[in-house]
Amino acid sequence: MCEGPFLVGFRRTIDLFIYLSVAVGIVLLPQLFVLVPTWLFFSVLVGWLAYVAVAVLAAAGRRIAYPLAFVLSILTLAVSLPQPEHYSYVAAGLSLASSTFIVGSVLQVVLLVLIPIYLYNTRTRVKQT
Repeated sequence: MCEGPFLVGFRRTIDLFIYLSVAVGIVLLPQLFVLVPTWLFFSVLVGWLAYVAVAVLAAAGRRIAYPLAFVLSILTLAVSLPQPEHYSYVAAGLSLASSTFIVGSVLQVVLLVLIPIYLYNTRTRVKQT
């Protein structure tokens, strides 16, 4: 695929946010291990491993990484945002738990905005050639 410099930079920015999501997961997993039931911890671990797989695909330059990251972002927010416990951490003040929630949520929202823009622009570019 032939991408101009803007799209290459845009893709690298998205890749960075995917990698940061994986890093936030590294911070999140030990916190969850002591707080949640085992089944929930393993559910989150599976989701994090899916994000690791998407990060590997992105690093390999595979276009499929971006729709997958988009879906994972939606799933992450759909599971995380409705939980009232997450907001109690934020209301209690800045802590590792509240910071992880805030940073993770912001990363997912940014991915939800950037990925469709990138996919639209690459689709338009492919049609023009």
